[in-house]
Amino acid sequence: MAKSAAVARPELEPIDRLEEKIKLLVGMISQLRSEHAQLRNEHARTAEENGRLRREAEDLRGRLADSEASSSELEALRDERDIIRSRVAEMLEQLEAI
Repeated sequence: MAKSAAVARPELEPIDRLEEKIKLLVGMISQLRSEHAQLRNEHARTAEENGRLRREAEDLRGRLADSEASSSELEALRDERDIIRSRVAEMLEQLEAI
């Protein structure tokens, strides 16, 4: 009987190695699933942040367009002021000449 136990043990070594490899594989799969879940969460946060930044950029573009329009209007008003100023100066010169 002792011989059969000694003979039976070497036959179990491949199964023991297989069991160890399966345990390592299961651990690796669990770790990969956890990392995958973290990546999905990061992807969702990144997508949300990208959406927020897109909206913010669009808002800034609108504000820039408004600012450029205001700047153009301000320049036109300054030109008009200069024209009026020169016309008033001419009228004052004409009045002084009288």
